[in-house]
Amino acid sequence: MLSRVVETLYWMSRYVERAENVARLVNVNNLLLMDLPKGVSTGWEPIIDIIGSREAYLETHKDFNDRGAVKFLLVGANNPSSILNSLAAARENARTVRDVIPRAVWEGINSLYLYVKENQNEGISKRGRFAYLKHIIEQAHLVFGALDATCNHDHGYMFMRFGNMLERADMTTRILDVRSANLIESETDRPFENIQWISVLRSLSAYQMYRQQMGVRVKREDVTEFMLHSEVFPRSVLFCLYEMRAVIEPIAKSEQVEAVIQDVMTDLTTTDVRQLKNGRLHQFLDDIQIDLAAIHTKLAELYFLN
Repeated sequence: MLSRVVETLYWMSRYVERAENVARLVNVNNLLLMDLPKGVSTGWEPIIDIIGSREAYLETHKDFNDRGAVKFLLVGANNPSSILNSLAAARENARTVRDVIPRAVWEGINSLYLYVKENQNEGISKRGRFAYLKHIIEQAHLVFGALDATCNHDHGYMFMRFGNMLERADMTTRILDVRSANLIESETDRPFENIQWISVLRSLSAYQMYRQQMGVRVKREDVTEFMLHSEVFPRSVLFCLYEMRAVIEPIAKSEQVEAVIQDVMTDLTTTDVRQLKNGRLHQFLDDIQIDLAAIHTKLAELYFLN
């Protein structure tokens, strides 16, 4: 398969995953704002930080008010990670490789893009926001379900799966990093800290599975360990690394990518993440994000740039 084709498939998958992740982030944060008293909530600023778009946001906004922040996250023209821009990029990539992906996948991405674009006022309004975001999340899941069920599990599929897992691992580290830094610290607000850690889990669709594996009580150290070290939850960083290693292994010259992945896994599994707090946790997660970028760089060097 041509390097141009596998790179296109890889980015198509990453962009759909990114759109779904941002939709979940906005949805969960919207619910969190309802659960916390005014003055306790951290508002929309952390969500802008999670997607790495603070500078772009402040170019056109003076504060992080609800309408401005949500519009920027959903359809912001100058936000490369907005849901609309992510789906536009996924759609363009899918269009150029329509002959190698199932028709249902192309139609799913195309219809989702059109839905987000044509119904954006529903998402920006508080009344229609939940249904709008729920539809985006469900349709993104259908796209990945169609890929898994109807696409040949050949090299092209492996690169799509790899992109999916790399994007997911990156978002998990970003959510843990920014959310843990912005969690309530004062003694008067400490009763609400539990609600915030629950929101971290819900941002990652992890609350129910966390309770099954870690117990009912939600604690910082348990959430950190579950989301970084779980070998069975599909949004944990370690699980994503296992999947990336498994899907790249049958492809020629994969040993170099596998070596980078193994280095990240070793750093991850030999660190007692339960003991990491504040600055140490931030530094560790920052290092993992750099390592994930190194995986992408090695993948591009071997398969995309020749």
